[in-house]
Parts: sequence; structure tokens; C-alpha cells
Amino acid sequence: MPSTSPPAEALQLDGVHRVLTPEYVEFDFALAGLMSRFLAWLLDTLVSLTLATVLVLGLSFTDLAVKGLGSALALVAWFLIDWGYMIVLETAWSGQTLGKRALGLRVLQETGVRVSLPQSLLRNLVRPVDRLPLFYLVGGVAALFTTSQQRLGDLLAGTIVVRERRLRIPSALERPGEGAGLLADPDFVRRVARLSDAEEATLLGAALRREELGMEARLTLFAALAARLEAEHGLPRPAHLSDEKLVLLVCAALAARGRRRVQK
Repeated sequence: MPSTSPPAEALQLDGVHRVLTPEYVEFDFALAGLMSRFLAWLLDTLVSLTLATVLVLGLSFTDLAVKGLGSALALVAWFLIDWGYMIVLETAWSGQTLGKRALGLRVLQETGVRVSLPQSLLRNLVRPVDRLPLFYLVGGVAALFTTSQQRLGDLLAGTIVVRERRLRIPSALERPGEGAGLLADPDFVRRVARLSDAEEATLLGAALRREELGMEARLTLFAALAARLEAEHGLPRPAHLSDEKLVLLVCAALAARGRRRVQK
């Protein structure tokens, strides 16, 4: 069965998490190594400690007005930053924190789609257990004995940490060409906006990795995706438009929407 595998050199250095799509096409994700994850954690710890220290020092001055109030507020602030830093950023930045972004890492669901708020909450609530007795010894041992290098929090939340691959954006997403008129069709754009996060991730993953697929797997995958888009979302398609071209136009609409969000 064809799979979209990383280069052979990457397979020698990193573990691989394999995802089988409903269309029976495999996608491989290079797992982040323990050292890179530890370095990302150190960076995040430095940032969160700095934020907490600055905030605590600022709040401590309120003791001058009301005795004990500053200390109470500082304790609450420290708790919120210590627990909330990872959760907020992983949810807002699709599985990344400042440390993970610097090291090129990302948290994903085991299915290969973006991590959700409940999953980020769960994996980070278990973090104190993974830290035991110090420097993530429990979490590190757990990662060594799991096939996808998951600490206890990842196992409970159903998440993995992967090393991001820089994939070239297909020209069809930037300059759609044939069928581009659909991108200006309000009904088409509205129907694309109804896609779920999981569907968006599947479509974009197929578009970005299509050149890595064998021809038979490529035709099968895009035929299944196009059929699902037409059946479940009623996306219009001119008779001359191929299955792959329809999927790429949907991805182009998703990419355009993403760019508009960034510009706002």
C-alpha cells in the first residue's frame, strides 16, 4: 500500500507515526525526539517564569494599599500562568507554544489533525505527574516505551508531538487557473466554510503531499475526497473539472480564508 513517507535519512533519525485515512492512504509524521522536546520545554519554562515573575512583582506593590492582597493576587497569577501558558498557546496556535515553534515541533491528535482544547487541557493537567521525580523522568521513560514516543499526558489525551516538515505549497493553491471562478462564487465559499477541522486537515494534507503518492493511490484518494465533498457538502463542480482539481480548489479557498484571517 502506498504511503507518504519521509526521506530515508529522517526515518533513521526519528520515529514515525503512521495514520491511515478513511480512503486507505497512509501518511507518515516524523516524531519529535526527546531532546528537542526537552529543549522546547526549557524555552517555554523560561518564558512562563519570566512572565510570572514580572506579574508577581507588579502585583506585590498592591500590598502597600491593602495588606496581603498583593500576595494573594500574585499566587493566583502564578498558578494561572503555570497551568494556562501551555494550554492557551497550544489551542490558539494549533499545537504550538513559543518553545515548540522555535524548535519546529507541533502537538497533533493521533489521527494527524490539530489538537483540541480538551486534549490540550488533559495532556497538560497530567504534566506534573510526567515531571516526577524531576526533569520529566516519568514522562521520558513512558515515551521510550511507547511506539509513538508519548508521555503519560499524551497517552491519556490521544496526542503526539511531531517535527514539522516544510512542504511546498502547490501552485494550484496560489494560482488555481482552471475552475478559479468557483472561488468567487459565494455559495461555494459558504459551503467550504462549513468543513470541519478534521476535514480541512485531511484535504490540505492530501494537497500538500500529493506528489509523494503513487498514481493509483493518488487517483483513488482524490476520487474519494471529491465524492465526499459533493455528497456531504453539495459542492458544485463543472463537468470538465477533475476530482483532484476540485479538491485543490477547495484547498485554495481554505488557504485564502486563512490569509484573510491573518491580515485582520
